[in-house]
Amino acid sequence: MSGNRPGEDNTDARKQSEGSLSAPAPMDMDVDAKPHSHSFRYSLNFPSMGQCIIINNKNFDRKTGMNQRNGTDVDAGNAMKVFAKLGYKVKVYNDQTVEQMKQVLTAVSKEDHICSASFICVLLSHGDEGVFFGTDGSVELRYLTSLFRGDRCKSLVGKPKLFFIQACRGTDLDPGIETDSGEDPIKIPVEADFLYAFSTAPGYYSWRNTMTGSWFIQSLCDMMSKYGKEVELQHIMTRVNHKVAVEFESSSNSPGFHAKKQIPCIVSMLTKEMYFSP
Repeated sequence: MSGNRPGEDNTDARKQSEGSLSAPAPMDMDVDAKPHSHSFRYSLNFPSMGQCIIINNKNFDRKTGMNQRNGTDVDAGNAMKVFAKLGYKVKVYNDQTVEQMKQVLTAVSKEDHICSASFICVLLSHGDEGVFFGTDGSVELRYLTSLFRGDRCKSLVGKPKLFFIQACRGTDLDPGIETDSGEDPIKIPVEADFLYAFSTAPGYYSWRNTMTGSWFIQSLCDMMSKYGKEVELQHIMTRVNHKVAVEFESSSNSPGFHAKKQIPCIVSMLTKEMYFSP
């Protein structure tokens, strides 16, 4: 709908050639089931909160050159407990190859989620900017998340799809700095209703303690346990950001890796507020 606005809507992209104008645009999705009155909260009026899929990669093929991720089992265990208490059906998949990760998430995306209020995926592994590692190599993170787009997983259209990603996004280190102080069917974008919670900002390392787990998943599970039943998700994630930023600092014997900091990065395409209880 134009909303009775004057003028024409254009994209902020390079001018397309005439030949490219006929290329099909991404498909919009119709949302049929809507409340009679507009709501700014996602509905939890479903038989199930939904599935929580945890992919926990600890051991890697020697050819990848990736080290063992000690402490990740603590993360997986904590995430499993927290999301189970919030009502999710949790499944954990350990040490998955790229092909196995694709198979697991493709299969889940093809299931019928009509009785589910939402979907959660927790990804624990090595990574780099835009990529996530299976035990035998890397895959574009977008390949995994896009399986749940509105045009590919129609039973999750209009429902929140939450991805929590513990992985490096580059090799930069943060040294820190001292501080003082409706009724009719509507169309929605196929990329709508996603939230990507990255453990670190683009380009940076992500820290993990070999005994207590990663800073991000520790903080996420702590905040979810304390506030998951009462506080809206993005407010919870702000508290996660604060906890990671303020309460953690690296302790390392490796030159250049001591006394470093980290800040998670929350990317939201959610269109409503997400609460985990009515």
